[in-house]
Amino acid sequence: MRAIALPIIFLAACLPASRSSGDSIRVLVYNIHAGKDAAKVDNLERVATIVRDSRADVVMLQEVDNRTRRSGGVDQLAKLRELTGYNGVFGKAIDYDAGEYGIAILSRWPIARTRLTSLPVTLEDSAARARYEPRAALVARIGSAFGTIRVVDTHLDAGRSDSTRVQQAGTLLALANAERDSGFTIVGGDLNAEPESAVLKILDGNGWTDLFARCGTGERYSFPADKPAKRIDYLLAGSDVTCAKASVLETQASDHRPVLFEIIRRPAN
Repeated sequence: MRAIALPIIFLAACLPASRSSGDSIRVLVYNIHAGKDAAKVDNLERVATIVRDSRADVVMLQEVDNRTRRSGGVDQLAKLRELTGYNGVFGKAIDYDAGEYGIAILSRWPIARTRLTSLPVTLEDSAARARYEPRAALVARIGSAFGTIRVVDTHLDAGRSDSTRVQQAGTLLALANAERDSGFTIVGGDLNAEPESAVLKILDGNGWTDLFARCGTGERYSFPADKPAKRIDYLLAGSDVTCAKASVLETQASDHRPVLFEIIRRPAN
């Protein structure tokens, strides 16, 4: 697997004040569909409003464009930083439409270090190789008010079969398990896999808990945004994190609905 260190942009002077309650941390997981709704209408400002209104401390984004033609040459992460006041980092999964396409992390706290790692797969079929869109995981170390948070954000393959996602999940698991000696780790994003899938069984079987299954309330499905029928957007954590509450936010700003989590770090023994 290939890892790339990434530059980090800081906007500390205009960061919004944290409004999490007590010792909890608010995390938003959101596939923003390249800043468009399901009808492909541009609405990046609506996405920024959702981020601000969620009062999230950390935001894990998928399907983010960087200067593509379809998005009018806009650096979407830079625009979201401008509109929200958060720090942020972008990770390219592929070159696309004269620009880049990938994932991103926003944080109200400083981002100390980041790394982008590819999620390699082996495809025997030549037609499958021709159709395949490479995926990656973006890892960020964030210096929060509650210690270092290690955030692993990803967007797994959208194919019908789990076989490619299972391969990607193996690399994702290795990343999640690495460097856990300091701080704590959360893993999330659009996994394109439902709760009973092999992907979730791999992660859960190795100590990574699906937090929505622990504390989610109300509507549990996040896709598609107009009539949700699937739960494919997740936040997972180890035994050092507990879930206080989680909910799917009702909005059609993207083709996914965002999922908001409130988590608490358990004290070390």
